Amino acid sequence: MNYLSTILSLLKYKVSIAVTFTAITGYLVYTGRFDIQIVNLALEIFILAGGSSALNEFQERKQDAKMTRTMHRPIPSGKISPQNALLISILFILTGLFSLYYSFGRVTALLGLFNIFWYNLVYTNLKQLTAFAVVPGSLVGAIPALMGWTAAGGFLFDSAIIFIAFFLFIWQIPHFWLLMLKYGKEYEKAGFPTINQAIHSGNLKTIIFSWIIATSLSSIMIPLFLENGSPSFLISIVVLNIMFIGIFTKLSFGNLAELNLKKSFVSINIYMFIFMIILIVYHLFPS
Repeated sequence: MNYLSTILSLLKYKVSIAVTFTAITGYLVYTGRFDIQIVNLALEIFILAGGSSALNEFQERKQDAKMTRTMHRPIPSGKISPQNALLISILFILTGLFSLYYSFGRVTALLGLFNIFWYNLVYTNLKQLTAFAVVPGSLVGAIPALMGWTAAGGFLFDSAIIFIAFFLFIWQIPHFWLLMLKYGKEYEKAGFPTINQAIHSGNLKTIIFSWIIATSLSSIMIPLFLENGSPSFLISIVVLNIMFIGIFTKLSFGNLAELNLKKSFVSINIYMFIFMIILIVYHLFPS
């Protein structure tokens, strides 16, 4: 049981579940129904995302050992050797890629391969050079929705899924910057440049709030590109965004020290989850 817990931690199972949920959303938006293939998709995306996460833990094992937040991860804590972690990551990545290719075809598998390249080779290395690595790195959070869409048989460049992916891309930026603000000192101790160092503290909240507004606007645009959009769906999205902006206005303004980073981080995650649920429900039960 302890070894299973170690493996799940190495796979960053919570993050991998979130990636899987995003891919399932793309699948359901296209099909509008549950079927047996969604089980295959969920399992294969989880395996691939877990393998990529394990590879990231191998790559950043030295930095993880320097941060209180990550020092108890499997490799820095000594629960698993770097060599075994690397082998597990390769096994999961190859299994995920080949199973996606077999089950859903070349396009979905290539998207998965591209995401590993972008996350583990581009973004992971870019994080050590600039606090703004999250901007190109946010592409990683958008690709799974495209994978789910293409796995269902959808055209990769359909406007509906492109704008859903664009929303996820925009959402990732304030999401990660809030995380970096919360653990900024730890990131700096590990040698990562942070947004705290790159931008004057007086401008931080304004910049993050601007990205919050951009996230909200990108979600409101999505109904314009969906087939058979209903007024009730648009109203639901508008109401959700009014609440979202209201919460962040309350949390973000005042002195920088008063910015409640934990509540802000939790709020932006809840907002994304509710939005995706609304999107799924609308396509499963169109009015």
